[in-house]
Amino acid sequence: MSKLRILYVASEINPFLQTSEVANFVRALPQAMQEKGMEIRILVPRFGLINERKNRLHEVVRLSGINISVGEEEKPLIIKVASIPNAKLQVYFIDNEDYFQRKHVFHDKQEKFYEDNDERAIFFCKGVIETVKKLGWAPDVVHCNDWMTSLIPMYLKTTYKNEPLFKNTKSVFAIYNNGFNHKFGDDLFEKVKMVDIDDSILAPLKSKDYVGFLKIGMEYADVVVKGDEISENLNQLIEDCSKNKRCEIISEEEEGLFESYYNIYTELAG
Repeated sequence: MSKLRILYVASEINPFLQTSEVANFVRALPQAMQEKGMEIRILVPRFGLINERKNRLHEVVRLSGINISVGEEEKPLIIKVASIPNAKLQVYFIDNEDYFQRKHVFHDKQEKFYEDNDERAIFFCKGVIETVKKLGWAPDVVHCNDWMTSLIPMYLKTTYKNEPLFKNTKSVFAIYNNGFNHKFGDDLFEKVKMVDIDDSILAPLKSKDYVGFLKIGMEYADVVVKGDEISENLNQLIEDCSKNKRCEIISEEEEGLFESYYNIYTELAG
């Protein structure tokens, strides 16, 4: 039996960047799955806080050079790679000068939310899929973590559904307590759109805010997962979603944490 292929997508990973619990989770889980015999790839944004020299990032020229459209604009995609010390895991970084060469993650030094965080998320999600295409690596499961990755399940079920590489790919969407209060502009739908995507497909995103991004991830993922420390309003969201979708509550403390994910992946790929 060939190894299961799991793609992890997140906004951060230890030891390169940590602003929330996502970074530790995305560091521990892929290694645990690799030790169980799965084949792993990890993709994150190359935020400007990540020190390239210290972390030994280098550009993967054969993967770079694609242009990604965000609305009317096209932006060049640069791919970098680094290894996690003391683990046989490589991390691919999605980079672009306009979106990621800042010394802050989602807020500027005055704590103001970046107006173009929607574009950064769109660029990242499209860039992830295009990078995997260039790698020629067909994932069995794409595990998307937090709001910044939430468009990937939708893109896989629409624009990329006839792509041979993704024809059997399933997706998991994990929810965390990393909300924001910002509402994006009326051009959000136009920026998100790709081939085979119309306004009705994007309906879960109509609030143009944090909850909208979560809703679209939940709508199109095959399984939704959350920890047990989720806020009340998010719990309500998940309760509504679970009426027609498989939603798993996985305790971050439980001993069988990795086993739970292992079972989800093998069931999905089966």
